[in-house]
Amino acid sequence: MQTLIQVVCSKGRSLREAIAGDARLDHHQLQVVQQKRPGRRHGWAKLKSTLPDRRGAINLEWDANTSVLISRVVTRGKGRPHLIVGDFIDYLLARHGRRVQAINIIPRP
Repeated sequence: MQTLIQVVCSKGRSLREAIAGDARLDHHQLQVVQQKRPGRRHGWAKLKSTLPDRRGAINLEWDANTSVLISRVVTRGKGRPHLIVGDFIDYLLARHGRRVQAINIIPRP
């Protein structure tokens, strides 16, 4: 299952870079597992939860022209996305709440 999360932000530096470089990311049970691999699109990162009951990954992409963070939450099998989505939204509002203007969550079966 995939869930799309669009985060509309105020103008400023890349929110993807801010998330990937955040030293307190682990306080929200999230970790960066990959980012900016050669041959991949510029501005790409992947997060995973550090908790064993959270399955799936969050793929992040920043669109600088529109100041929108596009996040795809991908889960397999019986992995239900609500836990990792909740952790991610909690992190966004706690650490970057001043920049967040709107959050759209679109579930895709």
